[in-house]
This record gives sequence, structure tokens and C-alpha cells, in this order.
Amino acid sequence: MDGFVDIALFRHGLTEANKRYAYLGWTDSPLCPIDKKKITEVPACYDLIQSSDLGRCQQTAKMLFPGNNLESGIEWREINFGEWEGRTYEELKDDAVYQRWLKDPFSESVPGGETYEVFSERVDWGWQKLIHRILEKGIRKAALVTHSGVIRYLLSKHGPEGKEFWEWQIPFGKEYELFWNYEELRRGERCTLLRAAPLMESPGG
Repeated sequence: MDGFVDIALFRHGLTEANKRYAYLGWTDSPLCPIDKKKITEVPACYDLIQSSDLGRCQQTAKMLFPGNNLESGIEWREINFGEWEGRTYEELKDDAVYQRWLKDPFSESVPGGETYEVFSERVDWGWQKLIHRILEKGIRKAALVTHSGVIRYLLSKHGPEGKEFWEWQIPFGKEYELFWNYEELRRGERCTLLRAAPLMESPGG
């Protein structure tokens, strides 16, 4: 099929837990009131809009795409930080397990949470479902509202630059658009073009 596919990745708005630099995975935290006022409707028309099923993404998606049908799923959740949920570096810095994880987060396990391998397999499963849907239905524009870890992983795997996970900076209030032609997407190739654009007048975080 001729033509291009546009998949846009949106990070949720700044939360109270993000504001104090706490680990925030599968637990939730309300969006900061000031940040909520900066999230405005996205004028572009998307054929498919998906989101993490966690509240901070759901709330952001409803502000970005009011009145649109929204599909949500666990596959787009942030990594599960288990026992470290809601805690900060200062609270964890004397924990030996935490220090090992900081040195090698891709191999070390989070107590009571997910390994990077489990997280990446979950996101890959969601991505394959999304791409199958796009190709099957001939979708041209799709949007995904999710978390920084998910966006980093997707950009490291599908972005055009071949950057590693931690090389990607994912500030609040930014949109990343990835473009393919249908055949490139069908073959699982990296995107042809990546465009980053601000969503807010003054993003927090």
C-alpha cells in the first residue's frame, strides 16, 4: 500500500510524584494542577488513539483528544518498580540491591517489580498488536499516550538514529512523531523520519 504512516508518541503530564523525583511505575499520582492547565487539545486528526490504562495517561489523553474514542491497555504501562514505587533516590540510596540496579538496570531485578526483559517483552507485544491493526485497517495516523520508559524503549528500537535507551530525553509536554511508508513498517524497519514537537507553552519537568 502506498503512502506514509504516522505514529505519534505522547508522554503524560507532570504528576505530583514526578515533581518530587519519586519512582512511579504501576502506582498512580495525580497530575499537577499547573501542568494540567498547560495541556491543550491536539488539532491533528488521528484514526486510532491508544493509551496506558493508568490514570495519569488516561487523564492526559482525554485532555489532548477530547471527545475521541480512546483505547487503553496494560501493555503501555511504565515498568513496575515494585517495592520502590513512590520512593526517591534519597530514600533508597543506602539499599545494596538498589545500588546494583543503578549500575545495571537492564540485568538486575527490581524487588517485587519487573525486569527490563519482562517490561520490553510486554511493550513489544503491544507494539506488534498496534502495527498489525494499522496494516490491517490501512490506518494513516495513530497516537499513543504513555510513559517515558515506554517511549525511550520504542525510540531506541524503532527510531532512525539508533540511540540507546538512556540517550533519549523524554521531557513532559513533548510529542514524538515517527513516519514510515507501509512497506517499511510491514518489514519491521526503523522509521524513515522522526519529528519532535512541544505540546505545551512551558513544559514542566
